[in-house]
Amino acid sequence: MSIIRVEDLYKSYGEKTIFDRISFSIEPNDRIGLIGVNGTGKSTLLKVLSGIESPEEGTLYHANSFEQAFLPQEPELDEEATVLDEIYFGTSKKMKTMREYEKVQAELEKAPGDEKVQERMIAVQQRIEEEDAWEASTLAKQVLTKLGITEFFKKTKELSGGQKKRVAMAKALIQPGDLLILDEPTNHLDHQSIEWLEKYLASFSGALIVVTHDRYFLNRVTNRVFELDKGNLYEYSGNYEMYLEKKAEREENEENRNTKLQNTMRRELEWLRRGPKARGTKQKARVQRIHHTKETMQQTSKEELSFAIGAQRLGKKVMELENVSKAFPGRQLLDSFNLLIQPGSRIGIIGENGSGKSTLLNIMAGREQPDSGTVDTGTTVKIGYYTQNHEELDESKRVIEYIRSIAEVVQTEDGRTITAEQMLERFLFNRNVQWNYISRLSGGEKRRLYLLSILMTEPNVLMLDEPTNDLDTQTLGILEEYLAAFSGCVITVSHDRYFLDRVVDHLLIFDNTPTVKRFQGSYSDFLTEQAEKPETISSAKKAPEKKKPAKLSYNEKKEWESIEEDILETEEQSGEIQKKIDAAGSDFESIQKWMEEKQKLDRQTEYLFERWEELSAKVEPE
Repeated sequence: MSIIRVEDLYKSYGEKTIFDRISFSIEPNDRIGLIGVNGTGKSTLLKVLSGIESPEEGTLYHANSFEQAFLPQEPELDEEATVLDEIYFGTSKKMKTMREYEKVQAELEKAPGDEKVQERMIAVQQRIEEEDAWEASTLAKQVLTKLGITEFFKKTKELSGGQKKRVAMAKALIQPGDLLILDEPTNHLDHQSIEWLEKYLASFSGALIVVTHDRYFLNRVTNRVFELDKGNLYEYSGNYEMYLEKKAEREENEENRNTKLQNTMRRELEWLRRGPKARGTKQKARVQRIHHTKETMQQTSKEELSFAIGAQRLGKKVMELENVSKAFPGRQLLDSFNLLIQPGSRIGIIGENGSGKSTLLNIMAGREQPDSGTVDTGTTVKIGYYTQNHEELDESKRVIEYIRSIAEVVQTEDGRTITAEQMLERFLFNRNVQWNYISRLSGGEKRRLYLLSILMTEPNVLMLDEPTNDLDTQTLGILEEYLAAFSGCVITVSHDRYFLDRVVDHLLIFDNTPTVKRFQGSYSDFLTEQAEKPETISSAKKAPEKKKPAKLSYNEKKEWESIEEDILETEEQSGEIQKKIDAAGSDFESIQKWMEEKQKLDRQTEYLFERWEELSAKVEPE
């Protein structure tokens, strides 16, 4: 039985139809990836499903007891609330009880001898037992810890933007619900957190619908794909890889298909299948289908590559950074950093937010000056810089007027002339949209227009600061095609594994020290090598400092007294369930049920072990 059914959904903004009477259903175990070009209404559809926005026409059906949790792209948190206050937000009994528990616990920390507060604590603990809410508390703190949030009583106004997004994500993940709705969940997450999220979602018992630009993530977590295109919704069974194949087949059967876009998708499909963790045995028919498309791809590849805008000639000297240092108050970002950029360089810059990646790009582009050292740039260098905080577009201009103000025409590498209109079409702005005012574009469409404006200047050194954050998968595919044919240098800051694998062959690694490390190879090669090393950059960075033993609080003492028994109990329960799984034979329905229960217990055991380590470090030696 469907958990939600949508019929004849219609919504528009001005003259633009977002949903043209679309209908679909979501089943209990669906893992849906929602894709489409920026501006087609992905986030709007998520808001309609979550009840934040209403359609002009159409109906949504679901059970009266239906519950959903929503992670918006830009979450809003109560600035005065603590992290745990936000996490336990909700109307369910468990959430209300846990909020009360945390409140009383904080009071007891301040006045451990207050008998009235102790009585309230006993009462709320009894309610937790009755409502079986301890698991919710364990899960909440485990999820926060896995997402890098460890200060549970810190007010949200003291958090960075990335930390706020992770708190909002944890809030959505632990809410009991039939449907989990995630809008760009991988933004602000490092690869370890993304891998953890993939595993967590695999054990989630409800349905999932997600918008994300991370194509590896999309491929691993989905079993259905919804594509929004010109007001219509197309449904595909399978993950992102299957979508690429079926989408290409669908466009082959359309009378007016876009051949260039189809070939882009075919190359992306082939790349995805060659990529890491995707080298498994394929069905013979599917392999044959890929071989069948290679001839078509080869016939069109020359035309596709020649479409690349002809960058201005780049001499032998590109850029050299020598003994560059840069610091901000209380923080040394770079110390005696040296780098030689040669023609054809493809460099990816990775690291946590705030570690200095964007600062390095700004120094290279001449927008910031180093405290010491030199940046020697070649005389033929023309930089195109795509920034995170893009320059404000003149919203009073029409799209075509804006691009024409940069260049009426550009030259391809083989000397052909391409008009501004043709370039806009290449970047998914059809002729009708080209005459829209920029003010009417969505945020993602403005980012796409800004990207094109950079490329229209015909740079020979392209700097990209987190280009994947606000671009849809289709635009990213076009950008990657452009970069594959680009004869100049590419230097990009990104956390997107798929994008980095396709674009760069050398990495600069920021690990919160002034010394920037280097790696020759792809991002996936780097992650594989780090996983095989006992001492990795990330583990060395995160190694906890030794602290002086501290006394346990009142509640920590009670927790310490029972935690070993709790660990033994969860391990025993997990072992009993494993026996049931082994005895279930071919009863896949029972196996699925027991597997979900076992995964919950294993997560709880993992959290208890981590908590035991934290408490044992604080126990004073006798």
